[in-house]
Amino acid sequence: MKTLRKLAALVLLTCGAQSMFAQQDAMFTHYMYNTLAVNPAYAGSRDALTVTALHRSQWVGFGGAPTTQTITAHSPIFNNKLGLGLSVVNDQIGPVRNTAAYIDFSYILKVSEKSKLAFGLSGGINYMQAKLSGLQLDQQNDLAFQDNIQSKLLPNFGFGIYYYRPRFYAGISTPKLLENNFKTNTTSGGTNLASEKRHYFFIAGTVFKLSNTVEFKPTTFVKVTMAAPVEADVTASFIFNKRLLLGAMFRTGDALGVLVGYNLTEQFHVGYSFDWSYGNQTFKYNQGSHEIVLMYDFIFKDKQKIRSPRYF
Repeated sequence: MKTLRKLAALVLLTCGAQSMFAQQDAMFTHYMYNTLAVNPAYAGSRDALTVTALHRSQWVGFGGAPTTQTITAHSPIFNNKLGLGLSVVNDQIGPVRNTAAYIDFSYILKVSEKSKLAFGLSGGINYMQAKLSGLQLDQQNDLAFQDNIQSKLLPNFGFGIYYYRPRFYAGISTPKLLENNFKTNTTSGGTNLASEKRHYFFIAGTVFKLSNTVEFKPTTFVKVTMAAPVEADVTASFIFNKRLLLGAMFRTGDALGVLVGYNLTEQFHVGYSFDWSYGNQTFKYNQGSHEIVLMYDFIFKDKQKIRSPRYF
């Protein structure tokens, strides 16, 4: 059964990657622009209503490969003392889709004239489903694939700390404190589909001015979970004339990548990245991973000045 063998190969590759790198949560090459998805304390840090949309197609060319979409929105409230945000993540691997929606809150302390420290909390729900009936099988009457599977709605909570200045940031977070078990939604209690593992994230970045037209922006994203090696993204980017960004990314044991971004206006940033897996067997079956990010800052007050450029 060729179709089932392909599906089984995908599941094994995905499970192998998760086992090796603890990558249950979706990965992002543009983590530095998708910060709210990994740290609720980021809410309200850009002094504007910021909306970010991201799409990632992983392992292009392999049928049923992972795809991820995120939409985040956040803004400062109550004279920039609090932040409020919304994060929605849709992650699909083959017939299995995991959807999560969270509301993010942050309490922002002014440490000095240019630096702030924020404490964040998030709360929301997760939902998993598997559309088995839509699979193309060699034997379409296989009873094991006749019904779709869906889990119950499961609550979860997250916590984060985020310190930032105009040219530096650092944060730690654990977006999902509860280690939920996804079970089929049946009156008998259901069958266990998957289990979540608690992840711990560290993010940091800074900007160095090399000349009047060139700046250097190194960033990192470190992921830690129990019984798995630490995984880290290290990205080095150069910003030209405060508009064009060119960078390279290294993900330990997994991938190499390149990034390009452009500030179309002081409020609108668009970015693209390509990364290629090298550290596991997936590279034999795909043509790399693509990611697109769009970020827009809405300014509603005429007297409110745009801090230009916004690096983080």
